[in-house]
Amino acid sequence: MSTGKFKISAIAVMSVMLLAASGCRKDKKEAEQAVPVIDVATVRVDSVVVHSEYPGYLTAMREVDLVARVDGTLTSKPSNAGEIVREGTVLYTIEPTQYADAVRQAEASLSDAIASRDYARDHYAAMQKALESDAVSRMEVLQAKSALESATAAVSNAQAQLQTARTTLGYCTIRAPFTGRISNTDFSVGAYLGGAAQPVKVGTIYDDSRVKVNFSIDDKTLSHIENSRQNPELKAMMDSIPLLFDTPTRRPYTADMTYLSPAVDKTTGSMSVQAEIDNPDGELHSGMYCKIQLPDAVMPQALLVRDASIATDQLGKYVYVVNDSDRVVYTPISVGEIVSDSMRVVTKGLRPGDRYVTKALLKVRDGMTVTPRDVSTSHRR
Repeated sequence: MSTGKFKISAIAVMSVMLLAASGCRKDKKEAEQAVPVIDVATVRVDSVVVHSEYPGYLTAMREVDLVARVDGTLTSKPSNAGEIVREGTVLYTIEPTQYADAVRQAEASLSDAIASRDYARDHYAAMQKALESDAVSRMEVLQAKSALESATAAVSNAQAQLQTARTTLGYCTIRAPFTGRISNTDFSVGAYLGGAAQPVKVGTIYDDSRVKVNFSIDDKTLSHIENSRQNPELKAMMDSIPLLFDTPTRRPYTADMTYLSPAVDKTTGSMSVQAEIDNPDGELHSGMYCKIQLPDAVMPQALLVRDASIATDQLGKYVYVVNDSDRVVYTPISVGEIVSDSMRVVTKGLRPGDRYVTKALLKVRDGMTVTPRDVSTSHRR
């Protein structure tokens, strides 16, 4: 009887031990599954160029208002407003009848003046010859000479009037002064334009094959520019200053600084700066606003993290750092500009060698334990 009880007790003990071992393995497996695998990267240390950002606006390289300078009815205007027109293309015409008549009248007056001058010249020559034989008096010769001079002056006056009439007639045809993009006009064909007293603007033409970016700097920035010119690396970058636009563009744009005002504006304490940009696609237009990233200094030991790894809350920017114990640490940071398209300069909060969470930021929290998986090499250029 006692032997049977012993066997039953041994079996019970073994069952308990097996259940306990199974439970331990299950708890261990669940504990391992509870620790997530999280991608991390190491803070990069690299030499970068720091930029100062300034607001600016674009203007066409050449921008000219087209005006009516005579009185008359508008008889034609461009049908392709907004498109490129070639130099010399007729854009607007104003009824020319009265001005063409004025040209013909001036031509007739010139012909009369020339005829009178020719007669006065022949008459004066005859009077000089007659004076040699005392057939006329010296006074008559002087009168003939005076008549010739008056007739000659009348010819010059008639020529000037004809030139004025032709110039006025030319104002009836407004041509493109250069190849560019033409704006629309507020006037319809048939509208009366009173441009003789004061020119009337009918449109604008823009040469935007290259555009200018205009911005202002202060004295401090001027000293940075002068220092940059002493640094070969920064000096070369003045020929390719990065630009940013609120609306994404089809391609990146850089500007070549071409003008720095020689004087400081007394009212604003700033200096005007211009830079030129190639616009081969015609994507940039006069009046657009942009931001100019002027090269400022070189940071030889800048700390870089992926911009996508940075989050924002009410306290500002932060990243999740994974410490040596593989625990997540909420870490506030201060940041600078983006470099290499996707890396952000960190100016405060991190140290070289720190590991930070690169993605799945919503899956981690401060203080949790993770299994870090280093993906630093997958992002190096």
